[in-house]
Amino acid sequence: MFRLVTGIPGPSGFGSASTAEQVTQGIDASNLTLVITGGAAGIGFETARVLALRNAHVIIAARNMEAATDAKQKILKQNDRARVDAMMLDLCSIRSIKEFAERFYALNVPLNILINNAGIMFCPFQLSEDGVEVQFATNHLGHFYLTNLLLHKMKETAKLTGIQGRIVNLSSVAHNYTYKKGINFDKINDKRRYSDKKAYGQSKVANILHANELSRRLQAEKANITVNSVHPGLIMTNLFKHSATLMGFLKLFSFFMWKNVPQGAATTCYVALHHQLKDSTGKYFNDCNEYKPSKLAKNEDLAKKLWDFSNKLIDSALAKNAETSL
Repeated sequence: MFRLVTGIPGPSGFGSASTAEQVTQGIDASNLTLVITGGAAGIGFETARVLALRNAHVIIAARNMEAATDAKQKILKQNDRARVDAMMLDLCSIRSIKEFAERFYALNVPLNILINNAGIMFCPFQLSEDGVEVQFATNHLGHFYLTNLLLHKMKETAKLTGIQGRIVNLSSVAHNYTYKKGINFDKINDKRRYSDKKAYGQSKVANILHANELSRRLQAEKANITVNSVHPGLIMTNLFKHSATLMGFLKLFSFFMWKNVPQGAATTCYVALHHQLKDSTGKYFNDCNEYKPSKLAKNEDLAKKLWDFSNKLIDSALAKNAETSL
């Protein structure tokens, strides 16, 4: 807490006051291609902007193509040499994710970094297109499926180039505030037991569990790819649209804990790009430093159960989509 409030750097040399530009200063990413979900606004846009500034080829994957195209133009206006593209992706739809992956593979470009950034927060109860509670579907399941589909390209790129691939899952300190068992596997769609805050926390602990389990599996394969999760910090963005009044009130009493957008994008950019993180995998970062997540987030059995559960949900959605297309 002391470092958060004061901004004093941690062991990495960076801290809560560091910005995305500062943590990537002097890094040339011209040999890297990355996909970032939700890169059209908020900390996602700042992440995309800064990584493009460091010469990476940035592919913004977003549901709102008008906003994504506008984000691309803003980046190009600031940096006319930037390599940035925008592609349609709705993480709340298994069909859309599959179509995105197909279009991405058709580009025939490498993939070094995947940043699973997009998310929704504190939503009223609703189901996704595939019949899954929408926060879990968007924040976890969509990214889980997207990562699975793009993993072959990342392995191929790492093998051909010798450059270590990196996957970054955006979680949140809110992963500490979830349902008692962490994930309500048998009640994922139970409207009666639904809590918008705990459902969000559930999706965020799932982000860490996913990163940790994928990291273990990739290490077992000896694949040259790392997987880590991050807490960007408290930032007032469009994520709070369902609770803006409450968050605004709370911010009055906790203003010293909040970050601006450039600071909010720092940890993601640090974990995605900095040379200090070579070979670092299966870890959780906060304020650009390694941090201990909750016990539930470190539970290997829970992570394995979530992995199998997620695959079953995806298989079910794919089967239903196949039936409707007949």
